[in-house]
Parts: sequence; C-alpha cells; structure tokens
Amino acid sequence: MGKKVLIVEDEQSIVDILSFNLTKEGYDTLEALDGPTGLQLALEQNPDLVLLDLMLPGMSGFNVCQKIRQAGSAVPIVMLTAREEEDDKVRGLELGADDYITKPFKNRELMARVKANIRRVSMAAPAPAPVSEPAAGTALGQRVQADEERATIYKDGVPLDLTQREYDLIRFLAARPGKIFSREALMEHVWNYEGYVGDVRAVDVAIRRLREKLEDDPAAPVFIKTKRGMGYYFGE
Repeated sequence: MGKKVLIVEDEQSIVDILSFNLTKEGYDTLEALDGPTGLQLALEQNPDLVLLDLMLPGMSGFNVCQKIRQAGSAVPIVMLTAREEEDDKVRGLELGADDYITKPFKNRELMARVKANIRRVSMAAPAPAPVSEPAAGTALGQRVQADEERATIYKDGVPLDLTQREYDLIRFLAARPGKIFSREALMEHVWNYEGYVGDVRAVDVAIRRLREKLEDDPAAPVFIKTKRGMGYYFGE
C-alpha cells in the first residue's frame, strides 16, 4: 500500500488534478471539499501528509491546521494558497504547517515537496513517551542535551516540547557548532529540498519558534545565533 495523502481543497477541479498526479506517483489519496470534513479525515484516517487549502467552507485552513496540531498529530501539512501575502504564509507556519506552496504551482514542484516531507518523517525515529529525566545522550553544550532514542532535547534537564522539524533543525546545527548555514542550505539539509531555490520564510519561522522554546531570551539568543546577511549557526 502506498503512502496516503489527504487533499483538503474546495475546488473539485483542483482536487481531481492533484488526485490524478498523486496516484500516478504511487500515492493513495483521500479527499475533502470543506474544512470540517478535512479535519475529521486527518484525525481518523492517519494520512502520511495533508495538502491543505487555506480558503475552505465551514472552517478555514488555518483553523484546520491548528486543530490538527492541538490534537497531537505531527502529520506533515503543506498549505495550498492563492494568497501572496507574507502574513498569511507566516501565520500558517506558526500554527504548525510544515510548508506552503502558492497557486498556480507546477506539478513537479508540488510532488518534490510531498516527497520531501514524507521522507523526512519516514527517516525520523519514532519517539517513545516522554520522560521527565534525560537518559544518557549527547551534550549540545553545557545546558543542552539530546536524547536520540527519544528524539528529545533537554535544557537544564527539562525536556523541550519541540516539533519534529524543530528537533531536526537543532540537531543539524548543533552537530556543526559555529558553522554558518544559509536559509537555502537549511531548506536543503533539514527540509530535504535538494537544490532548493525559492521562498525560505519557513526557515525564519522555524528558527523563531525554536528560539522561543530554547533560549532564556529569544531576543538575545545564545544557542541559535544569526550571522547577518549569511545565515544561522549553533553558538554553544
């Protein structure tokens, strides 16, 4: 059985095109034409990825995304939007979406993002139930430790509530302390988009959310630092 992709989109013609192309690539598809149905299918059918339009009847894509995350699901969510406004894209990412693509989009670009997000999750080791004390792990500095078996980051012995993307991001940077990575390089290495060229706002949002959970003062970070005009690096 192929990986399962849930399409939540109110335009039937777009659903048909997406379903056809995904099926041709070996994916199974589920379809929803409104927000409430999409949310129900996302929580009951356990898809491997959700393609989520923002403008939906019954419940906006923003609310669907938020409720999926509030339910504890880590399913990759790729937003489909006709909007160009940066605020909409950032809002979706901050609510827990993994990526977005703006209509009209090329099928090749969409399929690359679907494959990359599913591959990222498939490569990640499943995390057992969190525990209050870290097991023996890898020190990422004097105050930060990684427990790879549980896919958990601890700061001062306290587990941080990170998404899989945030965990992947800090592990990648911390494994190369002091080395600066551009946003394009992080899209390639952490987001798994080979040779990525395009909008890299998702990196900035992920860095900001990670800092809010990791840093004592996100405005003056000591772990995830910025080299102006160049990129980000792990500073401890």
